[in-house]
Amino acid sequence: MSVRLSGLPAGPPAAGTRGAGLLLGIDFGGTKMAVGVSDADGRLLAHRRVPTHAEQGAPQALARALALAGDLVGEVGGPLAAAGVASPGVVRPDGIDLAPNVPGWERLRLADAVRDALDVPRVAVDNDLNAAALAELRHGALRGVDPGLVVGIGTGVAAAVTVGGAVLPGHRGAAGEIGYAVAGGPWPGTMLELDFSGRALDRLAADLDVPGGTAGLAAAAEQPGVARDALAARVDEAARALVTCCLLLDPQRIVLVGGVTRSGLIRRMLVDRLTEALPHPPDVVRSDFADDAALYGALALARDTVPAAL
Repeated sequence: MSVRLSGLPAGPPAAGTRGAGLLLGIDFGGTKMAVGVSDADGRLLAHRRVPTHAEQGAPQALARALALAGDLVGEVGGPLAAAGVASPGVVRPDGIDLAPNVPGWERLRLADAVRDALDVPRVAVDNDLNAAALAELRHGALRGVDPGLVVGIGTGVAAAVTVGGAVLPGHRGAAGEIGYAVAGGPWPGTMLELDFSGRALDRLAADLDVPGGTAGLAAAAEQPGVARDALAARVDEAARALVTCCLLLDPQRIVLVGGVTRSGLIRRMLVDRLTEALPHPPDVVRSDFADDAALYGALALARDTVPAAL
C-alpha cells in the first residue's frame, strides 16, 4: 500500500456543458462549513469556509451558511440553476438521522431551507461521505477503481462504499456509518466515533495535557511515550473496524478524507495495521482534495439535477 499526498486541485474538470446557470454546493460539517459556486460544467468559481460553531446549535449554522451562499452567488453573478448539499447523517425529507454533533440538526429540512432561502429550482441533498465518494469517482482517486472505500476522519468518523462506479447508499441510506461500530469492551463497549474522531482525539489530548488538540497530540506522538501509546490504542480501534470493512468489501483502494488525515503519523499507523492484518491489503491514499471532497461532491449533486438540454 502507498500513501499519496498532493494539493487541492483548482477545480474539477469539465464534463460537457449543461447550459447557463450557476451551481451551488454547501458542505455542512461539525467543525466547518464550506460553500462553493461553480459554472454549469462544475468549474469552481468561488468558495469559502466558515466555522460551524456547533455548540450554538443547528439554526444559526444553517442561517450563516445560507447567508454566505447568497453572498457568493451575488459576487459571481448570474442565475442559480441548482444546489447540492452535503450533510452528516442519513438525510430524510423531514429530518436527518445519525447526526449528533450539531444540536438540533435532526430537525432540519435542508432541501426546503435552501430552496426557500435562495429561490433555487433544484436542490439535491446527500450524506457528506457519499458526496465525497461521488467527487472521488468523478474527479479524484476512485476514477477507474472498483470497488472503492472513502473513509472520513474529521469531527466524526464515517465511510462511503463505491461499487460499479456508483455510491452504495444502503437500505436506509446508512451504509458506511462506521462511527457506530462497536469498540472496546466489555460488550457492547462503546462507539468507534467516541474513541477515534477529531473530537475524541481532541479530548484525549486534553486528558493528557497536550496542547493543540488532535494536531498537537499527533505531533507529540511522533516520539515514543505516553502520547504515542495513547494514540496507538485509539488507532487500533479504528484499524479493527477498517479491517472488517476491507474483508467484507475487498476494496481496490481506500481514500482518506477529513482533517485528522492531515497527520502523516496517523496515516502511517493505519496503513501499517491494515498491511499486517489483511491478506489482500488495498492501496491507501489521501484525497487530492481531502478538505473539500464533500463540497465538490455537493456541486456534482447539483449538476446531476440539471437536464442536459438546459
